[in-house]
Amino acid sequence: MAIYWIILFVVLLFIELATVNLVSIWFAIGALAAFLVSFVTDSVLLELLTFVVVSIVSLIVTLPLVKKFKNREKVVPTNLDRVIGKSATVTKDILPDKFGEVKVYGSTWTAASDEEFHVGDKVVVEKMDGVKLIVHRKEKN
Repeated sequence: MAIYWIILFVVLLFIELATVNLVSIWFAIGALAAFLVSFVTDSVLLELLTFVVVSIVSLIVTLPLVKKFKNREKVVPTNLDRVIGKSATVTKDILPDKFGEVKVYGSTWTAASDEEFHVGDKVVVEKMDGVKLIVHRKEKN
């Protein structure tokens, strides 16, 4: 039975290396443990139990570590994302039923709003909808 466990280990390891998403590493560890147990006993039931228990335990033990590692990856805003929440100047009138334009960070963008804005008004970029910016009135300080 040892040959089956080592084959399963290699296949699971190959899947893990191919996906790089931590989907089978815990089962590969369980297969390796079952492989080692197969040298001590001829009991298939004990080998299967070892596979299941070691897979579950390795999943439980490493999952918090994996989540912590994955959460450390910071999302770097693209040039598009960085305009959200920023102040912009209206360069072409924006009407509720007509697109206008705003200038933010030196670039001109098509803009839309439920409110009416005129050239020179200051607005804040609320979000992006496709390639349009959705803007709202800038709060006065």
